[in-house]
Amino acid sequence: MRLSDLVLPAALAFSLALPAAAETAEYRLVIKDHRFQPAELVIPAGQKVKLIVENQDPTPEEFESHPLNREKIIPGNSKATIYIGPLTPGRYPFFGEFNPKTATGHIVVK
Repeated sequence: MRLSDLVLPAALAFSLALPAAAETAEYRLVIKDHRFQPAELVIPAGQKVKLIVENQDPTPEEFESHPLNREKIIPGNSKATIYIGPLTPGRYPFFGEFNPKTATGHIVVK
């Protein structure tokens, strides 16, 4: 068996796997004036999603959700990436621990 007989199938398998990883749906949340915008985010059930959280405030805020088991501090004027799911249909609350009275929201999974 020649080396090229092994390399071509391996390269083909690798190239087919790349598009699957690139298909992760991306959603955005913005923190502004110590509030999450939008306060309700709808995502599909049964899929892993990429959540980009952009903090437009000059002070840090935290994205925290006990049901999602996620906790991430986002420094002022910066972004963070959080992967969630796959999830079952339902409502998953989240909040900002530094401003819990105003920085609240939920993810609705349908």
